[in-house]
Amino acid sequence: MVENRDRAREYDAVLGGQNPPPVDAAILGGLQGVKKRLANPEVEVRIAALSDALKYGEVGLDLVIQALQDESKQVQFTAYYLLKNRTELKVEKHLDNVLSFFEFDAIAVNKFGKEISRRPEIARCFTEDLGNGAFLEMMLIPGGTFRMGSPETEKKRKYNESPQHKVKVPSLFMGKYLVTQAQWKAVAVLPQVNISLNSDPSCFKGANLPVERVTWYEAVEFCARLSQKTGRNYRLPSEAEWEYACRAGTTTPFYFGQTITTELANYNGERTYASELQGTYRNKTTPVGSFPPNAFGLYDMHGNLWEWCADSWYDNYRGAPSDGSVWESDFSELRVLRGGSWIHYPADSRSAFRHCNFTATMVSYFGFRVACFAA
Repeated sequence: MVENRDRAREYDAVLGGQNPPPVDAAILGGLQGVKKRLANPEVEVRIAALSDALKYGEVGLDLVIQALQDESKQVQFTAYYLLKNRTELKVEKHLDNVLSFFEFDAIAVNKFGKEISRRPEIARCFTEDLGNGAFLEMMLIPGGTFRMGSPETEKKRKYNESPQHKVKVPSLFMGKYLVTQAQWKAVAVLPQVNISLNSDPSCFKGANLPVERVTWYEAVEFCARLSQKTGRNYRLPSEAEWEYACRAGTTTPFYFGQTITTELANYNGERTYASELQGTYRNKTTPVGSFPPNAFGLYDMHGNLWEWCADSWYDNYRGAPSDGSVWESDFSELRVLRGGSWIHYPADSRSAFRHCNFTATMVSYFGFRVACFAA
């Protein structure tokens, strides 16, 4: 075999490359150099090392596979892009057996509702088979810390969105979509846990439309039956988890930016929020997945249906937990709803906007999505 003189050998020293300063410093080359760089605390160094790893056969391929579990989302995505078109059986099995990868674009708009950026994103998920041809996609929401509530400068903010406070949310899985009517029907025929369920409660009919006209107790029963079937602890998200997942790293009124339009979400567009043009009023729900997702790969977090959360209602955040957990009160008949709906104006769809209603309320603009622990 002819030796490639340009390729670093096991213990060669190489110069600079894509490593951080000092730019001209010598680093260990070859496979040992790749391993050392993959252990570097700098994300950019680990990313640059991944392509080099594939030059070293099976051992290098194993290093890239291991990088799918890296703490950095950017490193995970780089590893995924390097592996997704490879045909080795162990690669295919690993991508199939751990978590699937979902590719999409995250969109941002300015106050006029005009798109100002579109960036490719990848989120990780698993799919639950509910039976009867229905499947539930659960997105991995990475843990993190955020400021819950709205700043005093936010337009249309309410007193109950304050005081802003720091919350640390552990990683979790959350439904990619609102629970659909097909999913509801599949779970409604499962053995009863606490209460009975109407298999077809919705006003607007359609298998891929979100289920509505369900009470808070019925949403909890859905989670209980799903948990019993799957062995996972399905539940309604806490209010903090919901807002954290909705924002997906943003601090603007909407995860799209300074405003939204009826091309991005289903709400009553007869009023505007910022400087965008007046939109349409569809006067009904829309199929899940009709509009762009946020950076976590979640759809319809703004508009379509209000979403039941697990928490009791409080008039403000004084004394709220800082760990993302459910906040219960002695009076549990008022529960939190988030996200706005097809019938409400855009300000009500803001990431920080809070709403509540009685647990037995059953209307055509209340629905829910499910969550479960990542561990």
